[in-house]
Amino acid sequence: MSVPDIVYKGHGTGNDFVIYADPDGRYEPTAKEVRRVTDRHFGIGGDGLIRLAHPQDVTDLSPEMVRTMQRNGVKWFMDYRNADGSLAQMCGNGTRVSALFAQMVFLESTAVASQDFILGTRAGVKSIREVADDPILGKSLFQVDMGPWKVGVHDRYAVTLPGTEGLGRGTFADLGNPHIVVVTQNRTSSPALLEQAKLSSLGDVADLDLTKTPMVEPILEDGQNVEFLDVVMIDEASDHGMANMRVNERGVGETLSCGTGLCASAAVLRSLTGINHWTLGVPGGKLRVDVETDRVLLTGAARIVARIELGDGALQI
Repeated sequence: MSVPDIVYKGHGTGNDFVIYADPDGRYEPTAKEVRRVTDRHFGIGGDGLIRLAHPQDVTDLSPEMVRTMQRNGVKWFMDYRNADGSLAQMCGNGTRVSALFAQMVFLESTAVASQDFILGTRAGVKSIREVADDPILGKSLFQVDMGPWKVGVHDRYAVTLPGTEGLGRGTFADLGNPHIVVVTQNRTSSPALLEQAKLSSLGDVADLDLTKTPMVEPILEDGQNVEFLDVVMIDEASDHGMANMRVNERGVGETLSCGTGLCASAAVLRSLTGINHWTLGVPGGKLRVDVETDRVLLTGAARIVARIELGDGALQI
């Protein structure tokens, strides 16, 4: 089995992962192994699996990608897999958990608090730094430079939920992986958001059944994450807004948090309202997203909750 005997369990606002270090490049998992390890009944359980390895030990990276990582000072690569075993380009919550894991558990003596932790991902190189505790966001906070963002034509996509009446209109956002963002509810006086909410007949965000994969038209060939938003407040004077989000992640299902989904949501909200700074609530907690012209900054908590020793035959594949 190509998973080490010692693994860890961590989460970023409830988005949970099995995570381990592979400094010698010996433990690249198969899709079947990922499914078994992340199974919540027969394995450890998690929304995904993170293997921290050197870029040259990640077999799906091209030689040019490896050289690019090395030129940018990447020592460690976040080899992230969804719970269904599929590769994922990016995981915002996973980057924070990776940084905390590097700081607390192994890797090197470099303190993330004193300088950026440079992490390779399939969506490019990400810089992560520890920031001060916050009364709203909590403790063990890390801010991730998620890089560039892109928002498509507003309301281009029709989104329906199997077994649920009504539909919503979604907007494409690219944060290294594909997202469709639907403003389902709006409690503000923003004309743009009032119009957005009128386009949705799905009902309250809190009541949506996201256990099944949302249907999106036109179809995105590689699938997508779908975010559903309840916009709570906008303060133009402070350039700040608040919203609640739920998400169905491709290859996983509904998760308690999704870092790239939070960034995609804030980017779409910025394109609709001009508000740059958002506090977003998810079932797993609260995070802050700051949308700039050429990048998005994601700030939230990370936790390492367990060290797990796998016994002989514990995870028969």
